[in-house]
Amino acid sequence: MTRDRSGCFITGTDTGVGKTRVAVGLCRAFARRGLRVAAMKPVGAGCVRTEQGLLNDDALALIDAMSIAAPYGDVNPVALEPAIAPHIAAEEAGQPIDFEVLDAAYARLRARADVMVVEGAGGWLVPLDAERVIADLAVRWQLGVVLVVGLRLGCLNHALLTAEAVERRGLALRGWVANQIDPGFDRAAANIASLQRRLPAPCLGSLPYAPGASAEALADRLDAEHWGPI
Repeated sequence: MTRDRSGCFITGTDTGVGKTRVAVGLCRAFARRGLRVAAMKPVGAGCVRTEQGLLNDDALALIDAMSIAAPYGDVNPVALEPAIAPHIAAEEAGQPIDFEVLDAAYARLRARADVMVVEGAGGWLVPLDAERVIADLAVRWQLGVVLVVGLRLGCLNHALLTAEAVERRGLALRGWVANQIDPGFDRAAANIASLQRRLPAPCLGSLPYAPGASAEALADRLDAEHWGPI
């Protein structure tokens, strides 16, 4: 499969490091360039049961940030209720994660968009079943990877390990984003400088600790121009 240079897969150094914030910000940043932007949360755990079915907050945020309309089921084709590891949630629900269903939803969105933003689940190697992990979706769809680094103690090791793991799967780390998740984290600037020297990709932006920041405010701090012409 040809590498998709107009799409990106958002992964993180861990769960809860701000992947959705970055995905939403990039969606709005790409949309500002006049591009048709689609986004996807292929597998979402921690969904809420509603009259419309199981809904995932991350997927809903992506839908709001997209510049095209799409049905919820394409943006989040696998919705799991418990906020636990996806493979465990899927096993408990008796709902194996069907990669063909994910492929079909991705293809429908991709056909209508200039750029695709796909948000992973947890970190790079979160299991989806007994054999496959979330990174396998990025490989199947040949997406460049954006790494969200949650700034806290241990982030340097987690970021460098993830970058190596991305490279081993033959994908390009297109960029990374520093996200301040611990307002008391000491030497944040020094940690960012260390990553700038060591990671084989540019820093696309640094997000301050700002719970509830709007999509537009996040877009202001992210560099979508790094992708060049799309």
